[in-house]
Amino acid sequence: MNPKPYAESCDQNREPILAVLRGLFADRKAVLEIGSGTGQHAVYFGAQLPFLQWYTSDRSENHAGIRLWLAEAGLANVHPPLALDVTQTDWPAPAVDAVFSANTTHIMDWPAVESLFAGLGQLLPGGGLFALYGPFNYDGRYTSESNARFDAWLKQRDPRSGIRDVADLNALADAAGLALRDDFAMPQNNRLLCWERR
Repeated sequence: MNPKPYAESCDQNREPILAVLRGLFADRKAVLEIGSGTGQHAVYFGAQLPFLQWYTSDRSENHAGIRLWLAEAGLANVHPPLALDVTQTDWPAPAVDAVFSANTTHIMDWPAVESLFAGLGQLLPGGGLFALYGPFNYDGRYTSESNARFDAWLKQRDPRSGIRDVADLNALADAAGLALRDDFAMPQNNRLLCWERR
C-alpha cells in the first residue's frame, strides 16, 4: 500500500487560505480545484466548507495520491479527481460557480498559464469567481528576498517556470472576461487573488 503523498506547505497555508475562502465562497455551490496535487487542500476545505461541492482535478499521474486522501476522508461533497490539463481544448469540468487553485501558475510554463485563463473564461458563468493562491510580483518586482530566491530556484529547475506578475495575469484575465476583485495579503509573502467573471 502506497503512503499518501504529503506536502508540508499545504498544512502551513490551509488555515489562512480557509479564512479567505469562507468569505469568498460563502454564497457558492460548486468549486473546481485546478491542480489538486496531493489532495490535502481538497479534504481540508471540503470538510470545513460542507455546503460546497468540491471537484478535484489534476493531471492523471497525480490521481492515485488524491484518491488516497479522498478515500480516507470519506467526504460526500468532495469528488474524485477529473483528468484536467489546462492546455486541453475542452475541460472535463462540471458546472461550477467558482474555481480555486494554489501554487500552480509559477510551476506552469507561460503558454499553460494563458490556457488556464482562456479556459476559465469558457467555464465560469457571469459572477463566477477564480481564487488563485501563491507568490506574485508587482510591476516586475519581487515582494521579498525569499520570493526572489524561490524564483531563482524555480528557473534553475525549469527555465519556463517562475513567479508571475499580477499585471500580466490581469491582462490574461481581462481577455477572458474576468476582472480582479480582491487581492489579499497572506503569510510567507504570498497573496490570494480573486477575479470575477463579468
